[in-house]
Amino acid sequence: MRFRIDALLAVLLAGPALADGPTSTPAVTRSFDLAALDRAVDPCSDFFEFACGSWRKSNPIPGDRSRWGRFDALAEANLNVLHEILEKAADPEAKRSPVDVQVGDYYAACMDEAAAEKKGAAPLGDLFARIEAVKTRADLTGVVAELHSYLIPAMFSFYPSPSLKDSSLTVANVDQGGIGLPDRDDYFKTDPKAVERREKYVEHVGKMFQLLGGEPEDAAAHAKTVMAIETELARGYLDRVARRDPKNRDNMLARAALLELAPSFDLARYFEAIKAPAFTDVNVANLGFYKSVNLDQFPLADWKTYLRWRVLRAAAPGLSSAFVDESFRFGEAYLRGTKELEARWKRCVRRVDGELGEALGRLFVEKTFGEEGRARMAQMVAALNKSMDKNVRGLAWMTDATKTRALEKLAAFGTSKVGAPEKYRDYSSVVVSRDDFVGNVRRANAFEARRQLVKIGQPVDRTEWRMSPPTVNAYYSPPNTEIVFPAGILQPPFFDRTIDDPVNFGGIGAVIGHEYSHGFDDQGRKFDATGALKDWWTEEDAKAFEERAACFVDEYGSFVAVKDPKTGEEVKLNGRLTLGENTADNGGVRIAYGALKEALGAKTPAPKDGFTWDQRFFIGYAQVWCQNVTDDESRLRAQTDTHSPGRYRVNGVLGNMPEFQQAFSCPAGQPMVREKACRVW
Repeated sequence: MRFRIDALLAVLLAGPALADGPTSTPAVTRSFDLAALDRAVDPCSDFFEFACGSWRKSNPIPGDRSRWGRFDALAEANLNVLHEILEKAADPEAKRSPVDVQVGDYYAACMDEAAAEKKGAAPLGDLFARIEAVKTRADLTGVVAELHSYLIPAMFSFYPSPSLKDSSLTVANVDQGGIGLPDRDDYFKTDPKAVERREKYVEHVGKMFQLLGGEPEDAAAHAKTVMAIETELARGYLDRVARRDPKNRDNMLARAALLELAPSFDLARYFEAIKAPAFTDVNVANLGFYKSVNLDQFPLADWKTYLRWRVLRAAAPGLSSAFVDESFRFGEAYLRGTKELEARWKRCVRRVDGELGEALGRLFVEKTFGEEGRARMAQMVAALNKSMDKNVRGLAWMTDATKTRALEKLAAFGTSKVGAPEKYRDYSSVVVSRDDFVGNVRRANAFEARRQLVKIGQPVDRTEWRMSPPTVNAYYSPPNTEIVFPAGILQPPFFDRTIDDPVNFGGIGAVIGHEYSHGFDDQGRKFDATGALKDWWTEEDAKAFEERAACFVDEYGSFVAVKDPKTGEEVKLNGRLTLGENTADNGGVRIAYGALKEALGAKTPAPKDGFTWDQRFFIGYAQVWCQNVTDDESRLRAQTDTHSPGRYRVNGVLGNMPEFQQAFSCPAGQPMVREKACRVW
């Protein structure tokens, strides 16, 4: 998780203008759901279907989603809470705090469908005019800097992040950026689906230019220009697997050396135009991008067309329905298989969370999260830390020298962040108007871009959060050597204050263990206890790790993400792309299981709901990942997502665990008993 100025707007507001309707209230989510089980399935044959089969039959994918799981159901429940908060905050007649006014008016401006329809693309007129006025390369660079100052991605990216060599210091980074298809390989693969995806993208870009009032022939020509430029940019990209290795992103150069490396980018002018703080050294996260991409091969007229597209693409979800519809048609319907568009209120809630996240999150935490939950989470984190410590000490394949360094790193994790920040971000300088949604977005993004840029050259703020409090997720930060759990995830099915320990350890316990394991996966292991990119492994132990990691690469690389019903073509997972998450999943469940056994001590809880304590642990874990996914979404995720699908987060993990096989009396030879089990941690 790191800020990038080339990142898309925090949450896409995709979909047509719709009249607001009543909030749909999801069914109560249970941490242990007997009704979700499909008892006709042998748990030793397919535990995912055993734990989730009935749930999957009863929970088809909603029309406005391309994936629907219990994870998503919790996010939907949080969305409803945020909706209630914002509806009250948006009432100008109510007694409102300054935070209420800001988030409420932001939401109200987004919900003003009539204003969006009336304005069309007019709110983009000032940026289009500045692009049209470009006469020189210096002018072009200035416009790119202005777009970046609004978080509109174009051409390349520039952002701050902790130094890979000294995690206490924030340094400037330049990086690849500026493409529109989901992955760099989309521009070069020759299989029929990749060819079709490029054709659909060019068609989409052309339609968007037509909506600006262009003639069909001109719009089609503009689309081809955009594709030509993005293809050249993509040519310099590192692929996703290569980017996972932090060593490939560690290229500190003197500022003067960077300017010599990339003369066509006019970076000196760019740094001045974006008002970057003074710096003498910069990390070039992809040297190949700046070495291989020559911007001079395209005339200024082509670059102006490309920049108009970047502005339009970023803003389209907040414009009139014609733009929203077309943005949805390609980005969601075609790429992901989503059948219909989210209600406007959902899209607007997501925008407020994305752009004023800690302001809205503050209200969410006040309404939903208590100190009791924070205290119980702290106890579980301590239990998982102790289990991880025991796990490391007991590893037969690791020498004492490396174990000592690993335990030092584990001790450095200290206290995790739980719930919400101690001090919330102050957005009071962001001007919000009830009749200017596009302007609100631009001003909020300008605030965030500036907030990030001023970090360059400053000490890293270790109190900062990278997710808003309502987020249903968690993360490990390599430079901070910490794990973070927003309030949004600390609810069923992950965490239930009323449920027995085996289920909670299988849910949030496995999540905690997962994040700890990230500190020691194929990426995390390359950072030391201080958060610096430093090799602390003996050669012998590094080799032993790689051998065990290769087992996961082979195992998950054999799993089929989606099979074309017409051609029989199988799209398999990328075992190297998903290696870190798979290592964390496998390590996390094992560590959580060990922590549960430690917590139970000599006690053997009586069976409950017809299942033993260890069976409840494994069912609790599996039911977190119950989900249905469209084929298009599965295909896209197999190419771009570092996480495996829910089915393999269950079966892939538990098939490697003798403890699971013992709990369900699975004999050798069953699908859930992997002959050559994989294990790192």
